[in-house]
Amino acid sequence: MDQFIIQPLFGGDVVHWYTPTNVTLWMALSILAIFALLVLGTSRRAIVPSRSQSIGELAYGFVYKMVEDVAGKDGLKYFPYIMTLFMFIVTANFLGLIPTAFTTTSHFAVTGVMALMVFFFVTILGFVKNGSAFLGLFWVSSAPLALRPILAIIELISYFVRPVSHSIRLGGNMMAGHAVIKVFAGFAGLAVISPLSVVAITAMYGLEVLVCFIQAYVFTILTCVYLKDALHPSH
Repeated sequence: MDQFIIQPLFGGDVVHWYTPTNVTLWMALSILAIFALLVLGTSRRAIVPSRSQSIGELAYGFVYKMVEDVAGKDGLKYFPYIMTLFMFIVTANFLGLIPTAFTTTSHFAVTGVMALMVFFFVTILGFVKNGSAFLGLFWVSSAPLALRPILAIIELISYFVRPVSHSIRLGGNMMAGHAVIKVFAGFAGLAVISPLSVVAITAMYGLEVLVCFIQAYVFTILTCVYLKDALHPSH
């Protein structure tokens, strides 16, 4: 499972915080791909758009509508941050499908940092926008009074579990798909089941294309939901 092993780019076995690795390389390639699509690809805007301009406009409109529908008009000012998250995740996911590539979003060190950034961002924003009223997110006023303290504890625990579930959902799904393809590829050398293995790999690869987009969508829409909670915290 070499595709999940972090390795220095310039030899050696020790990885320090400043060591360029295959993770940093593929993250940089993701950023370059996004720059090429959204900046270079749309630099010559036309009424009849090119392919790159069409993709850029579709991505922009898709995320903009998502933020508006979930977080409301108030959430649109944070659209650039959410658009950046979506484009990085979906690009990193698709680049990871290239043979011998490294899927950066299959590592919890990457997805965990993104999830923590979202968690701290919406928490700080919630207190800045609402002050102590943000704590109303944990107080279910519609429930019977006797149950409200218990529900508040449950809500508080679930709130702090958000970054864990947010990161594991993305990293786990990306890792699982690649691992299954690797297992099927291991059977390709057996002549008896080689045709079945090739069919299974092809089908799994097609499923992974869908998963790459879906997982980027899920991560982004959950970010929008958390943003909505920060902007409008009352139950």
